[in-house]
Amino acid sequence: MIHAAQALLPEGWRKNVRLRMKDGLITATETGTPAAPGDHRVGTLIPGLPNVHSHAFQRGFSGLSERRGTGRDSFWTWREIMYRFALSVDADDMQALAEMAYVEMLEAGFTRVGEFHYLHHARDGRPHDDPAEHSARIFAAAAETGIALTHLPVFYRHGGFGPRPAGEGQRRFLHDVDTFVALVGACDGMLSRPQDRVGYAPHSLRAASAEDLTQLAAALPGRQVHVHIAEQVQEVEDCLAFCGARPVDWLHDNTGVDAGWCLIHATHLSAAERRRIVASGAVAGLCPVTEANLGDGLFPAQAHLDEGGAIAIGTDSNIRIDAAEELRILEYGQRLTHRQRNVLAMAGGSTGARLLAAALAGGTQALGAPAAELAPGAPADLVALVDPLDLAQPGETMLDRWIFGREVGVGDVWAAGQHLVHEGRHIGRARVAARFAATLRRLLD
Repeated sequence: MIHAAQALLPEGWRKNVRLRMKDGLITATETGTPAAPGDHRVGTLIPGLPNVHSHAFQRGFSGLSERRGTGRDSFWTWREIMYRFALSVDADDMQALAEMAYVEMLEAGFTRVGEFHYLHHARDGRPHDDPAEHSARIFAAAAETGIALTHLPVFYRHGGFGPRPAGEGQRRFLHDVDTFVALVGACDGMLSRPQDRVGYAPHSLRAASAEDLTQLAAALPGRQVHVHIAEQVQEVEDCLAFCGARPVDWLHDNTGVDAGWCLIHATHLSAAERRRIVASGAVAGLCPVTEANLGDGLFPAQAHLDEGGAIAIGTDSNIRIDAAEELRILEYGQRLTHRQRNVLAMAGGSTGARLLAAALAGGTQALGAPAAELAPGAPADLVALVDPLDLAQPGETMLDRWIFGREVGVGDVWAAGQHLVHEGRHIGRARVAARFAATLRRLLD
């Protein structure tokens, strides 16, 4: 059992909370209860966060694309570096890179990941003997580290609007509709833990045509659907040139966007497109650290939240894996845009509390997961924040200090009831880090 000096329950912050778990679920919460002998005592307890968008293999070149070329650097030049790295990764490498990313996610307070997985084939572009080999390695990495997985195999067929043929650097990503549907079926067969899910992800409107999207929706109904959309100005301009519509407008006009969809980035929106996302119930999947690193631009978060829109956060390229930093940059971007402070807070309220509540609700919706809450019947996905100064401050203040300050950090993490992170360190870190280092030495040699 766990005893928290304070915990964020569905009804709000409560003191002296004793929490019982069994079979990966919370079975009971008691408030105003003193700790008992044998209880694991923590200070501030919150639900584990969902990471709505990850490309795990990209953890392998974190920090290695920060050198400017001879011309203007952009997302598109970064993408060429990423393609070269992707062509070097084999199945064993995929698992080693994913395990490192997932260990770091758990240490950061993420207890579920949405893996937007598009590195499917062998280095020469031909399918493996088992076409789902790389997806199997993602499932293995999640099981090995203990993070819950919403696996999102990516459909990628074309190289641009038109459609244009895919390029050589994209050869490992490609499927037709029939082989992709078979891949998703194979991933369904890998579901062995109750916390795992399988959705699917048309990569983008560049990579999937209208006909592809229609066929996928018919073949794979009732699943979570994620898609990259409107990340770059050039993408918006290309879409307008191709069909006379902006990407988010086109998506709503031609597909059944609803609350089961997650629109990743959705950075460059008209006001009308933003309102359509809100009305559809879809989640905007934001990755502030990566979006800042790539120079993507800023999502209009203030207007979206004020209109009742849903958001979630993700680590995307895994350039840094830090839940608090994702939330902090989300808020700071709005401050720089609006030249105000505490932009995303409710009137009179804590900014950290608003950010956490939005990330929990939108993330679990987008990943098809049960509500992230400390309540009987909910997954036992828990994060204990630790304050080395032991200031014993209220819960919302602790959240604000975690996200915007320095001292407060993640101390302990439980995922599906397993105590995986102790004093900020994953129980398997040493082994996973050693394998990761050996993999990178070979890949970057």
